[in-house]
Amino acid sequence: MVDGAAASAESIAPLLGKSTESRQEEDFVYVEGVVDYKGRPVNKSKYGGWRSASFIIGVEIAERFAYYGISSNLITYLTGTLHQSTATAAQNVNFWSGVASMLPLVGAFVADSYLGRYRTILFSSILYVLALGLLTFSVVLPFPSSLDCPDNENNTSCTSPSILQVDVFFFSLYLVAVAQSGHKPCVQAFGADQFDDQDPVESKSKSSFFNWWYFGLCAGTTVTLCVVNYIQDNLNWGLGFGIPCLSMVVALVVFLLGTSTYRYNFREDEKSPFVRIAQVFVAAARNRRTATSSLIALEESKTTSDHQFKFLDKALTTESVNSVDFGKDWEVCSGTGKYNVECCGYFGGTSATASKF
Repeated sequence: MVDGAAASAESIAPLLGKSTESRQEEDFVYVEGVVDYKGRPVNKSKYGGWRSASFIIGVEIAERFAYYGISSNLITYLTGTLHQSTATAAQNVNFWSGVASMLPLVGAFVADSYLGRYRTILFSSILYVLALGLLTFSVVLPFPSSLDCPDNENNTSCTSPSILQVDVFFFSLYLVAVAQSGHKPCVQAFGADQFDDQDPVESKSKSSFFNWWYFGLCAGTTVTLCVVNYIQDNLNWGLGFGIPCLSMVVALVVFLLGTSTYRYNFREDEKSPFVRIAQVFVAAARNRRTATSSLIALEESKTTSDHQFKFLDKALTTESVNSVDFGKDWEVCSGTGKYNVECCGYFGGTSATASKF
């Protein structure tokens, strides 16, 4: 009886051990296509998810607080402290806003092709802090004012800021535009990377993330419009520009605190969309003298094409159909690439038309 009990215990023990190991293996679920900050496979339960997304939402709140703390009341500073006319100030603000709106295209290209989202956000945050610090410094620089002038109403030099202050101010202002160009296209996308689309639960959480991300954006903007603008108009411009700088310091610290929890994409074969679009146009231009081949019919059968962009069919043409190598993306492209360019063309035309209204 004793030997039988011992034997049964020995037979049960491996089963218990095996079940424990299998349970641990089930708990360790890898996420495909992402790694941790050390380049190791990611355990879904320890990396990403709402914990990482919370850091990113906090960064977005602080960054929008800082950006609108500068841009929303900019024309008041130009017409007041810098003594520019309303027309000149409006022209400067509109030009700066246009540059700030277009630069994220460059930031997205750099992030997708070279740096990646994490490094782009990190470098942009550091540049942001430097730019806002320099902007604050330009406001508190000593310069001649009407209070220091003798009683001479014709002495206009005292009422104008120094050239150095104006130069430093506009240099730092455009540096802010460059810094936000890395933030704007990457923060939301990096937050979305923290959720796995293949997991139904995380996919649902990803949809909620976008809602909370936009809520944070609006919250940061609302607070800065109510608080920072009041400080700038009624207290001090140095403090009014210094608070956004401090906000970006907080954003940088919060972003770094989440470094060990983030999921990082490592899909090296994924090219920038700008590169893929350029490849279609270059391939079409290189094959402009080549006769249309049966390759076009083959590729067009896979995707929906339109006669409006018929000239892009040359991107599918090659002199020798049998020698096609779609690895040579600058010589010949797939029908999917051509179709993506057509979609961009439709979107661009619609946006250009709608902007007039």
